[in-house]
Amino acid sequence: MSRPEFTLPTAATAATVSNVTATRPALPAAFGNSGGARFSSTFLAVQAEVAGFIESGSGAAFAAPAAGLNVDGAALRARLNSQAAIGGTEPQAEGVDQPLQQAFLASIRPYAEEAGQKLGVSPDLVAAHAALESGWGQRPLRQGAADSNNLFGIKAGSGWQGAVAAAATTEYEGGVALRKVERFRSYPDQASAFRDYASLLAGNPRYQHALNAGNDAQAFARGLAAGGYATDPSYADKLASVAKRISALSN
Repeated sequence: MSRPEFTLPTAATAATVSNVTATRPALPAAFGNSGGARFSSTFLAVQAEVAGFIESGSGAAFAAPAAGLNVDGAALRARLNSQAAIGGTEPQAEGVDQPLQQAFLASIRPYAEEAGQKLGVSPDLVAAHAALESGWGQRPLRQGAADSNNLFGIKAGSGWQGAVAAAATTEYEGGVALRKVERFRSYPDQASAFRDYASLLAGNPRYQHALNAGNDAQAFARGLAAGGYATDPSYADKLASVAKRISALSN
């Protein structure tokens, strides 16, 4: 599975937000017992603006007032606006600041916990995998204007019966990076994406060495790499590095 870099228009399906990590990072005040839906809506609104920035290649997507956002959303928007002005290009995973990283982790928490339990690994490792593939949620795989909710870069093979999003991605063949257009799975929501991800890993013998890794990020990453989850020769190291970052955020 490879991280998509841009998408080509295909038939759109409905897109919603999700909601994650195991050892929980500090959450914004808006995320409480009755505020989960508000927080998810806020994060989705900010995430949509990020996608607009990526697609336009400029700060134009941030020019309009932050209509409809609450205080927390406006604060996230302001941080991203400042970051974009400094960076000037597509924000990479390493360029996503800590508040946005924590917001992403909080937004996917329940799904990572569910998937982690099925796979026998810490939810933090599941969250790390999603963060690596999606650039901490800031580079969503899109189909037209809709989010495919595919946070794990899972491709649509011949046996896939669901919706599909086409995207350009980088594959490594013989150690050489090549640009290709691939077909990726598309989901109606992020909950479906996490469940399909867990079913894929648990049901495919290729990934047996990634299962039941507990909190061992290296074992999980090596198991995925050995199973051919991605062609990037540095994939295991990158995943372990993101997992270490999430652990630091949780402490």
